[in-house]
Amino acid sequence: MKRSKSLMFTLAMVPALSLALVACGGNDADGNNDAGGNDNAANNAAENTDDAEGNNAEGNGGNEAADGEAPEKPESLSMWVNDEESQLDAYEEIAERFTEEEGIEVEIIPYSMLDQTEGMSLDGSAGQGADLFFQPHDRLGDIHLQGLAAELELTDDQLERLEGYNEEAVTSFSYEGIQYGIPAVVETYALFYNTDLVPEAPETMDDLMDTARDLTDGDTYGFLMEATNFYFTYPFLTAEGGYVFAQDEDGVYDPEDIGLNTEGAVAGAETIQTWFEEDLIPTGIDGDIMNGLFTEGNAGMVVTGPWSIPEYESALGDSLAVAPLPEQDGERLSSFSGNKGWLVNYYTENEYWATELALFLTNEENSTTYFETAGELPAHTAVEIDDEFMAPIFEQTEYAEPMPNIPEMTQVWDPIGEAMEFISQGDDPQEVLDEAVEQIREQIAISGN
Repeated sequence: MKRSKSLMFTLAMVPALSLALVACGGNDADGNNDAGGNDNAANNAAENTDDAEGNNAEGNGGNEAADGEAPEKPESLSMWVNDEESQLDAYEEIAERFTEEEGIEVEIIPYSMLDQTEGMSLDGSAGQGADLFFQPHDRLGDIHLQGLAAELELTDDQLERLEGYNEEAVTSFSYEGIQYGIPAVVETYALFYNTDLVPEAPETMDDLMDTARDLTDGDTYGFLMEATNFYFTYPFLTAEGGYVFAQDEDGVYDPEDIGLNTEGAVAGAETIQTWFEEDLIPTGIDGDIMNGLFTEGNAGMVVTGPWSIPEYESALGDSLAVAPLPEQDGERLSSFSGNKGWLVNYYTENEYWATELALFLTNEENSTTYFETAGELPAHTAVEIDDEFMAPIFEQTEYAEPMPNIPEMTQVWDPIGEAMEFISQGDDPQEVLDEAVEQIREQIAISGN
């Protein structure tokens, strides 16, 4: 298979290409890290490499439309859908539309998202895996190592349709410059606030800290967050130049270039440390403490995600509001995001039409249906979110950066989490982060990644 290097560069170039677009019927123009491999990884990857040319020569897994002609339509396609009732309901409705438009039946098979990679590793090569399966982007390293997903050979028409998707979400489903998936869902966090205490959301971090200092008194806090949890502290460690792993122009990560003890990361850690030194955030803060104080009306602002909306709305009613994270130095803070999307089974005989189905499932119209039914924010940026709480989170997704999808990321969480605990207790940020990065390097070396 031809490898699709630098997809986002290709997307940028599509409008300038004077090539006739391939006509693909039925698609309008709107249209926590478990990355360790298993014992089958090396064997599957080797088999995939050996089989690639053979599959394409027989017209099975290859995307013939990349050469200018869409392959014959199959009678049916199958997809593993996460076994949540609302998600199944949404995709049943959307799949019926695909059948109406393309004449291809779609079999929906309920299958826990977290079990699908194991199922595909066992059943894929035997021809029993679904044409499409659904995964979080941070499992892509494992999927790549096991050889479970097809390398997408996208036509110009398909690339043009992808321009309507969140760029970072698209890139999150590439690995070593190879595009493996079509993003469906984006998730991140934002600033939740109690309008009884904070009438308007702060625009900048300076505004936020001024409000925090004004409101913090005794058991009442102006601003709270899980300030030792790396998932939530990422915006502050990176705002002045810190980073996890360096990336090249194609978005490929360099696990040897770790930026969590750079001058920028240390400056962010020092800022977080001042919150504890000034007693703006209590030592030992965790999600339960934060949620309790906020729902009891004893915290003005918190950083959390959409999963907290039901509890918060029940407790605060009309006093609950949500906003994107504030700006720092004129730039919106970049939160971590977790994305989910559709991947094409490496062993499918219908790669082109499976890709078409993935694009159909996630286009503007169907992403709207999915959000309205399942409540998860779409990766397609043209969708209008008419929800007072979800709309600001959707806006924040435009500034979110996906968690790195390489296996080495599994070695980052614990050392940095422990480092933030020490920093909250007054230890020197530079020394602590130096030690954490050294530990990350050692663990990566031991793991063999």
